[in-house]
Amino acid sequence: MKQSVKITWILIAICLGLETRPATASDADASLLNAARGEQAAVIATLEKLVTAESGSNDHPGIELLSKYLADRLERLGARVERVPSATGGPDILKGEFEGRGKVSFLLLAHMDTVYDKGILKSEPYRRDGNFLFGPGIADDKGGIAVILHALALLQDQDWSNYKKITVLFNPDEEVGSPGSGETIAGLGETHDIALSFEPSPAKAVIKHEGVLLSAAGTAQVRIKVQGRAAHAGAAPEQGRNALLELAHQLLQTNDVASEVEGAQLNWTTASAGTVRNQIPATAEAGADLRVTAEDASARLLAALEKRVSENQLVPDTTTAVTIEPMRPMYVAGEKGQVLAELAQRIYAELDGRQLLLHPTTNGGTDAGFAGRSGHAAVLEGLGLAGWGYHATNEYIEIDSIVPRLYLASRMLIELGK
Repeated sequence: MKQSVKITWILIAICLGLETRPATASDADASLLNAARGEQAAVIATLEKLVTAESGSNDHPGIELLSKYLADRLERLGARVERVPSATGGPDILKGEFEGRGKVSFLLLAHMDTVYDKGILKSEPYRRDGNFLFGPGIADDKGGIAVILHALALLQDQDWSNYKKITVLFNPDEEVGSPGSGETIAGLGETHDIALSFEPSPAKAVIKHEGVLLSAAGTAQVRIKVQGRAAHAGAAPEQGRNALLELAHQLLQTNDVASEVEGAQLNWTTASAGTVRNQIPATAEAGADLRVTAEDASARLLAALEKRVSENQLVPDTTTAVTIEPMRPMYVAGEKGQVLAELAQRIYAELDGRQLLLHPTTNGGTDAGFAGRSGHAAVLEGLGLAGWGYHATNEYIEIDSIVPRLYLASRMLIELGK
């Protein structure tokens, strides 16, 4: 029997065993819950350290400083820490491994980088306001890092070692598509039984209940390049073939093409043409963000783009080429991930009967797509802290999500390790 099939049936057996009656507060692990409550202040202290260490995707020195801090934290928890070179030559991927005495191997994922430029703390400082903690990257994804670190600390205090191996991976390039870490994550997904990813849950202030995620779009980059002919813009513009005008025409006429392709979302986001004022530009190029929720959506979109471009040209004697570069695969929880999600729901119900939403999908990308690419590991996304304002201003987490999320992550590892 294949190992992935074996793990599926183990998870289903767990689910069936837990579904014999609804979970109630009396089912809660009182010792673990009290420990999670006692850990909240330490989590807040960790969040302050993480957020005040700026680590935008392009801030390589900042990511390196944060990586050193996290390596020290993992080593103090007893991990064997390794720095894995990035495939793109950027900052190293940070990996920590714990060896246990059980049979199940776990992969825990979160990312160190944020979308914010260096210096963002001057305008978006770390601060507390009632039940909210604000700061750039605090939800996406430094809250996820904090949950992993402190859940592992709680389990150590409980003398829990019922696992074969736990691998913690903090990558430095998630916000730019994980080009340097994606294959490393995919490889680990092939060798671990269960992968838990700690991107944030939407805040209760937005959707009323915390949740986990069952699927996410794949991402790709679309490029459109126009080749024209240079000429003097003042003395002989008629001798040129303006690539910029042709590019503008093509962008306008392809702007809605994704509406004809089920499972695709396209948005043109970048463009460049020309280098000097007095020359007709010979080349022009634009880029688009592509999100796909169907396996063949990229191929169907490319065909639709090429058809639209070839049928209507504005500037004669120009050529236009369209390409699609895949970036991050889709994440689909599938049968095994669904069982993990249902286990998470039951554990949440132990906490005063509260709900845990199972979000069906998002157009946001996630490294869970790499972790699940091989189909081997059971994968679940969205185990980080509840928050909002990702990639925007006033990003925050809800403090009252700390204890439930710590309890959830810890209890899931305990139950799945049995």
